[in-house]
Amino acid sequence: MKDAFINRKYFVIAFIIIASIALIVKLFIIQVVKNTYRLSADNNVLRYVTQYPARGLIYDRNGKLIVFNQAAYDLMVVPVQTTQLDTTAFCNDLQITKDVFKERMQAAINYSRRASSVFLKQISAETYAKFQEKMFMYPGFYVQPRTLRKYSKPVGAHLLGYVSEVDEAIIKKDSYYKPGDYIGKLGIEEVYEKELRGKRGVKIYLVDVYSRIKGSYDDGRMDTLAIQGSDIKSGIDLDLQEYGELLMQNKSGSIVAIEPQTGEILALVSSPNYDPGLLVGRIRSENFAKLQSDTLLEPLFNRALMASYPPGSTFKPVNGLIGLQEKVILPSTEFGCNNGYLFVDCHSHSSPLNLKGAIENSCNSYFCQTYRRILENPKYSSVAEAFEKWKGYLNEFGLGSRLGDFVNELTGFVPSPSYYDKYHGANKWKALTVISMAIGQGEVGITPLQMANLTAAIANRGYYFTPHTVKAVGNNQKTDQKFQVKHSISIDSVNFERIIEGMEAAVSGASGTARIAAIPDIVVCGKTGTAENPHGEEHSVFIAFAPKDNPKIAIAVLVENAGFGATYAAPVASLMMEKYLKGEITNKYQEQRMLNLNLIDKPAENETQH
Repeated sequence: MKDAFINRKYFVIAFIIIASIALIVKLFIIQVVKNTYRLSADNNVLRYVTQYPARGLIYDRNGKLIVFNQAAYDLMVVPVQTTQLDTTAFCNDLQITKDVFKERMQAAINYSRRASSVFLKQISAETYAKFQEKMFMYPGFYVQPRTLRKYSKPVGAHLLGYVSEVDEAIIKKDSYYKPGDYIGKLGIEEVYEKELRGKRGVKIYLVDVYSRIKGSYDDGRMDTLAIQGSDIKSGIDLDLQEYGELLMQNKSGSIVAIEPQTGEILALVSSPNYDPGLLVGRIRSENFAKLQSDTLLEPLFNRALMASYPPGSTFKPVNGLIGLQEKVILPSTEFGCNNGYLFVDCHSHSSPLNLKGAIENSCNSYFCQTYRRILENPKYSSVAEAFEKWKGYLNEFGLGSRLGDFVNELTGFVPSPSYYDKYHGANKWKALTVISMAIGQGEVGITPLQMANLTAAIANRGYYFTPHTVKAVGNNQKTDQKFQVKHSISIDSVNFERIIEGMEAAVSGASGTARIAAIPDIVVCGKTGTAENPHGEEHSVFIAFAPKDNPKIAIAVLVENAGFGATYAAPVASLMMEKYLKGEITNKYQEQRMLNLNLIDKPAENETQH
């Protein structure tokens, strides 16, 4: 009996010793090894303040600042700490109503009574400067610094894009983003979001029961620094962009200018447009709704990238190139024109004409007969096979597909033989069925960006670089490798020379349809176009490049519902090219005419030029 008692005593002692050791080890792990437990326990006296990085700046090709940052502040609240609050004084200091206060406070409580959330977004630096002096009167509130975008000039909205707060869909899609973060939308801001956004940091503060900061936690050893986003050097010429938007004021349409030797976008104008500053700060949502509801002008719609038009006569050089390459015509080949070809009309001009004269005079008959020869070429077994070959050339020019570093660019449309098989039946359609595409009408649709890129390919005598808006990112001064790749077109360079001779004559020739686009001391090569519009008056179209040799700019201009290409599109393009190449305008009359022109609120001028 005594032995049993002794054994039980030792068992109890051993159990107590083992339990004590286990408890000591557990406490050691919690208090020393795993500091996170202590952090969790201390959460009620710690404040985690996100350090948002400054977004990268955007410069133009000449180093001029386009987009930079301005200070703003989010007012944060921890509802459980908002005791003894003088709401009247609080609302007066922030210039908000008591109804707004109640609404925001209830939203914060619904989110969490103990965790912080945004009470009021994007307070201006001026308001914050006054409010911070009284912060001690409002326990439970503190300010979190932010930056907002600011623009050196109110231009380039479609090209630059904007910044907005992330929604739940974005947060679910990308774990990097958290509620309250901002993200780039459209334009450069979205395409280069990862480079521009930088990296968040965090500061941890000790706060007292009144939510007042008493100092950094652990001497700041657990803080992380925010890393500023990378700056971007774009290919945009800010002065040219501003001038283009000025010229397109009170007009619908677009301008796209490209540097042929690099593919860099010099200017991208969509009109009507808007001041990018409207989509910054607390007024962004309200202004966005207003812009979106304007169904008459559609200022948010990027016509340069998202509108597809028949190219009209600006398409004739392409069909001329294909005709030469396929050897169905020679530069000396002549066709007669009796004011048209079959059911396709043409204007009066001398006849017959060779290729150069046909481009100079924009002869519909010449290119209808050329196109018919392309599709009825006996080396192909059928019109459909020849059409597929013709389509292949168009695809090499970048037509029918997306071209550049844009998120909302559309492909345009180049029909395939199967498209016509569907409507007419296989082998039941002929060259005359699709003859309208000889002069850029019918089913083919091209975006203004594609028009400008096509022009750059002609200027380069048979190749282009992918159109892009950015030259360099951060400290890397080299353009992305993908933008340095030549896209060659399987048409001999000598054939481009023949077409270019015709485009030069169109501007400088005695009977040229684009004489209005001539620039003193600069050889301009261009082609006018009039694109049919089923919804109203025809669109005025013009493509050009200059100088003829070693070209520095290729441009496409489209003015909606404005008639002949020479009426409005050609003068706008000429002014843009002279502005870029010379830095000044010599034809002040033409400039003033375009600046004063209002095609939105009143009828167009009564012009008869073709």
